[in-house]
Amino acid sequence: MSVIPEFLERNNSYAEAFSGPLPLPPAKNLAVVACMDARLHVSKVLGLEEGDAHIIRNAGGVVTDDEIRSLAISQRLLGTKEIILIHHTDCGMLTFTDDAFKKSIQDETGIKPEWAAEAFSDLAVDVVQSANRIKASPFIPHTDSIRGFIFD
Repeated sequence: MSVIPEFLERNNSYAEAFSGPLPLPPAKNLAVVACMDARLHVSKVLGLEEGDAHIIRNAGGVVTDDEIRSLAISQRLLGTKEIILIHHTDCGMLTFTDDAFKKSIQDETGIKPEWAAEAFSDLAVDVVQSANRIKASPFIPHTDSIRGFIFD
């Protein structure tokens, strides 16, 4: 059974209590790149309110070309200047390798994905790699305030 009707009902309650439009630029001038893990509630972890920050999520919270695209828009068009990276313990990205994952997809579909899954074996190393990818990008103008964290 779909959960969508339940969410639509919740949205009606949310919309009734919504205090009104917020400015487009984030109030804290902050962008967060975090893992999509459903157990990680980024806004609660950081104490953020609506409108405070851009929250960009993906599998593992790794910085790829798409996160660079989102961060470039966040900084160049919407004024963010700080970036927080959040990885976490017990992450699913620690449980497989890119090669094995891509092979399983190829075995099932006959097509090997061209993209990297970006699995990793060390949280700290991957946080540093993600920060270094941002620092190396010519598209991200503000790289002086990048902080990486591992949520335990």
